[in-house]
Amino acid sequence: MASKELRPAEKKEIRAVRPEETTGVPYFAPQVDIYETTDALTIVADMPGVDASDVGIDLKDNVLTLQGRVSKAEIEGFAPLYREYREGNYYRQFIISEIVDQEKINAQMSKGVLQVTLPKIDRAKPRKIEVKTA
Repeated sequence: MASKELRPAEKKEIRAVRPEETTGVPYFAPQVDIYETTDALTIVADMPGVDASDVGIDLKDNVLTLQGRVSKAEIEGFAPLYREYREGNYYRQFIISEIVDQEKINAQMSKGVLQVTLPKIDRAKPRKIEVKTA
């Protein structure tokens, strides 16, 4: 069900608004898991090296944008000789459907993992219909 309510924006749309060409810092699409319950959709995005104060979440025209800025992790007194881990910022967009209550979206960041909760509107939540006899 989540694929109908929340889907990644098309790649060409992301490229059109990504600021990476002018910053000199690479941008990565964070890995995400999307969960659905009867009350909400939850996006869990991995953004290692990003502090909560460096996360930006915007919602405009039903497009949810997640951004994270990484501060360079340098060890004082040492110069890197070889690196396999490449630092960079994070950027990802999702198109939100009409079942999401946009006024109640909230987010938490803990240890490099961003969790965005998208509550469903009441009419989209499952309910039991009582059958009456005639």
